[in-house]
Order: sequence, then structure tokens, then C-alpha cells
Amino acid sequence: MKVLAISPSLDIRSVTVLLLVMGLSTPGQAEITSLDSGNIDDVLNNAGVALVNFYADWCRFSQMLHPVFEEASNLVREEFPDTKQVVFARVDCDQHSDIAQRYRITKYPTLKLFRNGMMMKREYRGQRSVAAIADFIRQQQVDPVKEIQSLEEVKTVDRSKRNIIGYFDKKDSDSYHTYEKVANILRDDCMFLAAFGDVSESERFSGENVIYKPVGESVPDMVYLGSLSNFDLTYAWAQDKCVPLVREITFENGEELTEEGIPFLILFHIKEDTESLEKFQHEVARQLISEKGSINFLHADCDKFRHPLLHIQKTPADCPVIAIDSFRHMYVFPDFKDLAIPGKLKQFVLDLHSGKLHREFHHGPDPTETTPGQEETEGEAASSPPESSFQKLAPSETRYTILSRGRDEL
Repeated sequence: MKVLAISPSLDIRSVTVLLLVMGLSTPGQAEITSLDSGNIDDVLNNAGVALVNFYADWCRFSQMLHPVFEEASNLVREEFPDTKQVVFARVDCDQHSDIAQRYRITKYPTLKLFRNGMMMKREYRGQRSVAAIADFIRQQQVDPVKEIQSLEEVKTVDRSKRNIIGYFDKKDSDSYHTYEKVANILRDDCMFLAAFGDVSESERFSGENVIYKPVGESVPDMVYLGSLSNFDLTYAWAQDKCVPLVREITFENGEELTEEGIPFLILFHIKEDTESLEKFQHEVARQLISEKGSINFLHADCDKFRHPLLHIQKTPADCPVIAIDSFRHMYVFPDFKDLAIPGKLKQFVLDLHSGKLHREFHHGPDPTETTPGQEETEGEAASSPPESSFQKLAPSETRYTILSRGRDEL
């Protein structure tokens, strides 16, 4: 048996590190909360920040992450001892497939971030090391609200970004706590600022208030008219301002958008063609606002997405082009010029939800109803069908989406 000789010159910390490296010592018991259908809502709703490891025991990468996740939990607990401030949790997706389905988990392991029970749209994508995970949690603890010391600072805010500014009497108030909670959730989408006491007094002539400064120097401010103590109303208003109805898809954010789990309605346009983008944004707002939540409205640079365009038999010269990516197939809107026809774009989306686009993709246009004033006799063909509601592609079971193109093809 080999005996480990320890030099008298080594202090206890060095010995501990040495033992850990050699595998002769074990770290303290990690505080990882196992989640199931009975406790998940209670645990997550009462956690300021929760990092949840969705794993499967048969997955080698899940097995490799377990000790790293536990060590990161130990390290973070030392810095943030309040068990409700930061929670490390895990879900066995084989045992709790209902939870995996609820949060659209499609790969293992997946690390999802939650704030006060609400899942953030951006999952953890950093290095799977103790230091990187711990640093990620530290970043989440940084106050997302910048305090304004003088109203002169409001004049110098970056108008290339979306800014929300709150004017409060004091920090220790229900209204500011609501504002702070909203800011934590939307910290990646908006810049949040706040002024208090004497600094904000001139802006509080009718009480505490919150304003939104859109992108652009000449765009007027918008005032929140709801109750600042009502989180749901405040969050809904801020989200509407911080997250645009039509977002740009890139190869950097594409996977995050895909993980939201709903199809894409995409406008492919030349980057400089802002007119087509404005028309698309206008019609989406006019025809499809009720569909928000069931489909993502996006726009993409034709040149950057040249390869995906080839898969729908298009090139940048054909842009602007509108298409739906269902994650199974891509369907093309017949003609961009038809965009302004009342109900045309909405029907295209409804045809996706009804299964008509998928059915016609494989089997051709649906038979039409009998033409008014004409009766279809038994044994005779129906009147010729109209053009399909999308440009039919070559039938194929090959799964293809806008993100199938590898980064090395950029």
C-alpha cells in the first residue's frame, strides 16, 4: 500500500487541493434539489434564480456534468448562502417526461435558467466547468437596474437600444420591487434605469411612473398607464416594448429561437431593403397579432441565408420572400405582392395550423369546392383547383429547416 507523505511546509489549503486532485478526498454534499411534478412549481416560484439541469441517466454527457454541476452548486452556495436567492436543481427527464415536455427539452443535458418561476428564453450555453457555471450565476446577481443620479443622464441614454426608465419615491416600495422583478426577467432585451427621491421628484408630479424610450432619437416616449404594483400588467407592457413583434434571426440566436418551440414565419430580404421589412411588420401587426405565441415572426438577411433559400428554390435575387419553417418542412408564400391582400397572410398561417400546408406539400393542392352555379356530376372531375396557398416544393421526407446549414458554410 502506498502512503502519502505530506511535507510540513504545506498548509492545510494546499493539502486539501492535493487530496482532491488525487481523488483521496470528496467535496461537501451538494445542495441539488430534485424536482418532480409535486414540488417543481413551489421550488421555482420561490427562487430568485434557479439553474435547472434537465438530464437523462443513460446520456454520457449528463453523467459527465453531474459532478461539475454539484461542485458549482457548492461554490455558489458559499457566496450566496440564502437558499431562496439561488437554487441549483435537476430533473430526471426519463422519470418525469411530463416536465421535460412542459419545458420543451429535446436534448441532454440542458441547463435552463428560471427567475421567480419563469423560464428565461436563453438557456446556459457556456463552458460546462465549475468556474464558468459559477461565474454565470454571479452575472445573474448583478442588479439590472442602473440608478440615475441626475436627470441629465436621461438625455444621454443610448437611443440605439430600448430603454425603460422608472421614477420612484424610494427603493423600498411595492412599485419598485415590481419594476425590479420585471427588469430581472427582461435584462437581455432592454436597458432599465431608475431615479429616486429628490432626483425623480420633478417627474413624479402625477405619482410614480415608468416610461419607454424606443430606438431612435426622434421617436416619442411611451408612458405606462397601468398599476405599478401589478406584476402581470407591468411585465406584459414591458415585454411588448422590449421584445419586438418581428425579430431578426441570425445564426447566433437561431437555436435559442428554435427552443421556443413554435414555427417561424420568416421574411427573407436584402439587408438594405427596409421598405419590404416595414410592409411585413405592418401586415404582421395588422393580420397576425392574435397569432403571437403560436408562431414566431422573424426576418432574415437574404445574403447570409443564401443556402436555405436554395432549399426553397430561391436566390437572393428573388427576395423579398416569405416562408414558414415548421421544423419539418419549409413552405413558401405565393407572392410577396399579395402581402397586403386582406387576410392573405393570416390564411397562410392558419393553413399551417390546420395541416393544409403539410398535406399539400406531400399530396398536391386540396380539391376545391364546387364552383357556384355548377354541379359536379358523379364520375366527373371537379373543376380545376386554384393555385396552392404556397409554392409546392419537390416532395421529400428530408427534414430541413432554416438552421440546417452549418456555420462553416457562412
